Amino acid sequence: MKPRFSVVAPIYNEESLVEEFYRRVHAVMESLGEPWELVLVDDGSHDRSPDLLDQLHAQDPEHVVVLHFARNFGHQLAITAGMDYARGDAVIVIDADLQDPPEVIADLIAKWREGYEVVYAVRAEREGETWFKLFTANLFYRLIQILTDVTIPLEAGDFRLLDRRVIEVLRQMRESHRFVRGMVPWIGFRQTGVPYKRFARTAGESKYPFHKMFRLALDAVTGFSLLPLKLATWLGTVAVLAGLILALILLSFRLNGSAPLAGQGLTASLVLFVGGIQLWIAGILGEYLGRIYDEVRHRPLYIVREIKRQENQLTN
Repeated sequence: MKPRFSVVAPIYNEESLVEEFYRRVHAVMESLGEPWELVLVDDGSHDRSPDLLDQLHAQDPEHVVVLHFARNFGHQLAITAGMDYARGDAVIVIDADLQDPPEVIADLIAKWREGYEVVYAVRAEREGETWFKLFTANLFYRLIQILTDVTIPLEAGDFRLLDRRVIEVLRQMRESHRFVRGMVPWIGFRQTGVPYKRFARTAGESKYPFHKMFRLALDAVTGFSLLPLKLATWLGTVAVLAGLILALILLSFRLNGSAPLAGQGLTASLVLFVGGIQLWIAGILGEYLGRIYDEVRHRPLYIVREIKRQENQLTN
């Protein structure tokens, strides 16, 4: 039977939580009284997670679908694979770390029944997170708002419900450097948010340390904005004008018989300043060129090593 709802969860080294996550999702989805499936994407885990996922499929083959990646491809591509293989009329994306409570899924579905095609969960409270994590997360969202061409709801992560029509559009968008929470607002459709309390992680480790958040922000900016390229042009213009003005000032002093600010120190400072701008611009261009290179190679976004799915279930 084709599922009405698909719950998609990327899994990476979550052996301590995956069984409890399944139990809670199962309880919520069964209470709805409609067909459902749980698509668990093993993103190259190297703990006991793959074996536990296979056990869950063996215990509940009617509902549990397991995708095993050939290696670790990353959180955003694991979400992408789950959406590609999900068959429900509504697809709910949620992490398996239980910081996002599965019980909120019922609230997302209620809004979907009202006619919204995208329902995102908004973190009204964030429990157990350090001031540095809260500060960087807030800075991340606000910078994305300023630098990109899409409006991304503040405090909304990847926990959301997507209508089948939205999923079909996302399946056509195959860029390599993916920022799903930016791609969804770009698509449009009727969207709304549902507030919830995000809980502290009770086991395992965060899969988004600072360096990964920085890389995600870079993917977001380069994927949805040309502002860095324009900024490079502006910086170059400012450097040229500053150099021209300084040259005129020095020339006027020279004509008046004095030469303040002259010397090797000034020359070295100017060279370092202009050289730094040039390297910064080269780095920006390199980021965009690298993404173009990744796109023109047309490599698959991910590689599925094995699929655990009941034989009589429909395939994509």
